Amino acid sequence: MELYSETVASFGYADCPGHAAWLEPMEWLGGSVASRFPLHLISHQPDRRLHSQLDFGVHSVGGKVDGREKLGMSDRDALDRGLVTGSPVRVFNDRGACLAVVDVRHGLSQGVVQLATGAWFDPLDPTEVGSVDKGGNPNVLTPDIGTSSLAQGPSAHTCLVEVEPVRGTLPLVTSHDPPALITTSEHKRP
Repeated sequence: MELYSETVASFGYADCPGHAAWLEPMEWLGGSVASRFPLHLISHQPDRRLHSQLDFGVHSVGGKVDGREKLGMSDRDALDRGLVTGSPVRVFNDRGACLAVVDVRHGLSQGVVQLATGAWFDPLDPTEVGSVDKGGNPNVLTPDIGTSSLAQGPSAHTCLVEVEPVRGTLPLVTSHDPPALITTSEHKRP
């Protein structure tokens, strides 16, 4: 067992000392960002598809509500926000926002929400940077940085969000719709 690595220490990376150490995450429930975004998002692997593969498939779509991902939330967090299973919500932070549907899970810790990875990106307005994702893609919420200067793994679990109810009619999820076929007189199909 190696307790100290002179090689790693020699790199001089502030976020990679040569020994095991606790380093404050970019976002966590004990940090300052938690006052605005008090829920820790876990974007777990889905049980109805492999990452985003076959998101349009019958099995994957069968686990959604009107095409939207289910957001797992503790009963206490849901109650605090006036939400129940089936409530449409906006999940957001400073990086983005997506729509989902609440799934109250009694075994989930208070302060933690779960949103499966792999929903196809479906922005409300594709021409607008930061447009709300209609289907529940957590990538619009998670930081797009590597885990450290030494490793470039995904840092998706360093993510805080807030959840609020959505009132009114929700936009249709269209990520699985085929694109419109556009032809011109010059390029007509045979």
